[in-house]
Amino acid sequence: MNRRPTLLAALALTATAALTLSACGGGDEGSSAKDKDSDKIAGADTGGEKSASPSASASGSGERPEIDFPSDAKNVFEGQETGDPTKDAVLADSALSVNSIDEAIFKGNTDTKALGFYNTGKALSSSITYAQRYIDGNDTWTGETRFFKRKVTLSGESKAYVTYCSDESKSYIKSKKTGEVDRSPATSNSYVLYSTKLAKNADGVWQTADIVSKRGAEACQP
Repeated sequence: MNRRPTLLAALALTATAALTLSACGGGDEGSSAKDKDSDKIAGADTGGEKSASPSASASGSGERPEIDFPSDAKNVFEGQETGDPTKDAVLADSALSVNSIDEAIFKGNTDTKALGFYNTGKALSSSITYAQRYIDGNDTWTGETRFFKRKVTLSGESKAYVTYCSDESKSYIKSKKTGEVDRSPATSNSYVLYSTKLAKNADGVWQTADIVSKRGAEACQP
């Protein structure tokens, strides 16, 4: 089936974020291990082994760490450009936050530059825990994950909320030890709804600070 455990479902966001999540519903714009049946956190278009950083463009002035994916794994983000420069920057860094978590899984190491660069606070601590579950189980993932129905809500100059869906129907848990891939068929639980809170730091990076996910959400079903 899908590859992600429900890592972030227990985290709480502010009332504003909760409202954003509800409003996102099934709109056109709107809308993270080891359970092998839960949620994922992840990234943007990435190609071959040791490829350049994902296609989500970097925002702000901070020097951006590169994010490398193996050749058999890919994250695809839809709706990257809204026409609003600030919202586009938020979406780009949101995607890189997701990518940074997957990169930690691929590298088998949570002490990567990107993980702490794009994530902070509760989101960082839970992301480390999430990636470590893959690492402890000697697992990784393969295939493609699609992110869609992405919506940004700005709150002042330094806060934002992003909701989005993920389609994990074509991504699978892979054992690092044996190379075996669990290709169980997709179900409604292959689709996950995320609501995230981001904060802009002094370097202009929109860091993910908190996140909530719901596997099997109706708003994300095909």
